[in-house]
Amino acid sequence: MHPDHHVQVLKALYSVPTRYIGKTLDARADRSSVRLYLGTELIKVHPRKAAGQRSTDPKDFPPGKAPWALRDVDAVVRSAREQGAHVGAFVERLLGGPVPWIKLRQAYGLLRLCQRYGQDRVNALCARALAFEVIDVRRIEWMLKDARRTEDAAVATGRVIALPARFARDPSSFATRATVCDVAAGGAQDGGER
Repeated sequence: MHPDHHVQVLKALYSVPTRYIGKTLDARADRSSVRLYLGTELIKVHPRKAAGQRSTDPKDFPPGKAPWALRDVDAVVRSAREQGAHVGAFVERLLGGPVPWIKLRQAYGLLRLCQRYGQDRVNALCARALAFEVIDVRRIEWMLKDARRTEDAAVATGRVIALPARFARDPSSFATRATVCDVAAGGAQDGGER
């Protein structure tokens, strides 16, 4: 059995559960079904398919991997929306054509960029790309890498001090209001010179 969870029987592909990857299976085919055996144990039965076709059971894949293996466009769009509204809109535009399967690898690449660089950065770049109608995952990846190089160079030269996020505060927490009494008291302390 191949790593893609399928075996070939009479030029058609049939899925098998993950635990049998790398094992040699025996197959028995008749007019209506294909039975797959490991030794004498029956492990899978599929309806017979014509040459060049495939029979795939989503339950044969590990949990969470079936949508990727089955090229489920809707599942990819849902995953993109979880990364942010602009990432979801970008993937919808990317896969919006008449044949979305040819762009799935690019969509998977964009989701990997969210994991590598953080969903906030990718979401911001997707918003910018959508504003300029540039639906190109490679360009987003290039911009992320370029920004990372610029930040790393700035940190190396000491121009940027990276602080942990837990100490960051909203700027409004530092805002103060000067009252009339404070202004008058300040003027008296300075000797009235302003």
